[in-house]
Amino acid sequence: MPPSRDNAREASMSMAPSSLPPALQQRIQALVDDNEVLLFMKGTRQQPQCGFSARVVGILDGLISEYHTVNVLADPDIRQGIKVFSDWPTIPQLYIKGEFVGGSDIVAQAAASGELVEMLGIELEEIEPPAVTVTDAAAARLSEATRGQPGAFLRFSIGAGFRYQLSVGPKQFGDVEVSANGVTLVLDRASAKIAEGTVIDFERQGLQQGFVITNPNEPKPVSQLSAAELKQWQDEGEDFVLVDVRTPRERGIAAIAGSMLLDAEGAKTLESLPKQTRLVFQCHHGMRSQQAAEYYRDQGFTSVYNLSGGIDAWSREVDGTVPRY
Repeated sequence: MPPSRDNAREASMSMAPSSLPPALQQRIQALVDDNEVLLFMKGTRQQPQCGFSARVVGILDGLISEYHTVNVLADPDIRQGIKVFSDWPTIPQLYIKGEFVGGSDIVAQAAASGELVEMLGIELEEIEPPAVTVTDAAAARLSEATRGQPGAFLRFSIGAGFRYQLSVGPKQFGDVEVSANGVTLVLDRASAKIAEGTVIDFERQGLQQGFVITNPNEPKPVSQLSAAELKQWQDEGEDFVLVDVRTPRERGIAAIAGSMLLDAEGAKTLESLPKQTRLVFQCHHGMRSQQAAEYYRDQGFTSVYNLSGGIDAWSREVDGTVPRY
């Protein structure tokens, strides 16, 4: 079992400040003091680089719109220093109002019990139960799942990338309850917001069988865009936003004219755009930008593209004056 949140807090408070270089101690303390909700994580809110960080981001995104993240992968001093500062060996680490909450498991436990909402000092908005269709075939299989398990609920979750999960477990704080075709489902709040119109079916095809879930809210996959196609869009005056997900150092070496850096300010700009805005993501070779594109697709943007081959392809195929590195 993971340590309790009280133990985590006591461990944090017992940390000896002298165990960190004073300058690093002050840097971390300033981050904690200056940000009401602060998450030390691997990657960014837009591009989590590990499943545990993505889990906490998903929980926070379902509750609040603004919080600050620190990408420990971009700062080795912070990556090691925060473990000493909190006396906690793993990342991510969440702080709320200057208090250390804990890592992924503890944050998930606090969210399930309602304690996280109390710590954040927020009131949950009421969510209307979504209309979900359960076919006769699916209802028969789902009813079997809880037979003989009093107090157990069927849980329907929609995770990052619209990955679906059906499981059996207890009802949790903030769950939204849905009844369909004699079956009762519980959904977490984030799932309930994007489940309207979902159909849950069960199919057999030869030796294969399983649940088939269709959701009209699921955005289309990220499309690949070649450097030549991007140049054509530019020449024809097409309306789109080109987003550079590289580091400021890389951008200083080479950049595509008209692109926008995905820093904190750039992320705020994207959050303010209509969901139908056409977005094109770009990095060095096209891998980091693919992850960013999928993140924003999951946030509801309906027209998302990845520049195949990144700025390197742009340099080779379109504009040789842009340096390669």
